[in-house]
This record gives sequence, C-alpha cells and structure tokens, in this order.
Amino acid sequence: MNIFVAKLNFKTQQAELEKAFAQYGRVKSVKIIMDKETGRSKGFGFVEMPNDDEARNAIDGLNEKELDGRVIVVKPANPKPSY
Repeated sequence: MNIFVAKLNFKTQQAELEKAFAQYGRVKSVKIIMDKETGRSKGFGFVEMPNDDEARNAIDGLNEKELDGRVIVVKPANPKPSY
C-alpha cells in the first residue's frame, strides 16, 4: 500500500520517517518530496508498505500524531492517474 504523509516538519529526514513506520511493519520505500529550486522539503511524502494490514495499522497509529514537533496527517495515497 502506498501511504501519503502530510504536514511533515521541513527538517524531517527519510530515515526518521521510515523509523516511525517500521514500528508497524516492513517498509519498502520512503520518499519525502523536495522542492527542485530550494532543495528544501515540501512537507509531504510517501511511504510504501508491502503488507496492507501493517499499512492500515500504521495509518491508524500515526495519523494526527506528533513527529518531529508537528502533528502529521497519514492516509492512503490516491492512485496515480493513468493518461
């Protein structure tokens, strides 16, 4: 399952985000979206977890919880549009 994570602290690193989600199960990938011009985090990212049950537990456990001093929003990511 691909998971959308918003309202991240701009200083949060991918390793920190992975550690938070790894408490709930195996993490396949973590990607914090960066601004191309400034190189700074845009404050959101995606976490991919191969097990849907573990992913749902992570969403339930982390949504509206504090990470690096910010209350984050965690929900299933919308599928990529196919053109």
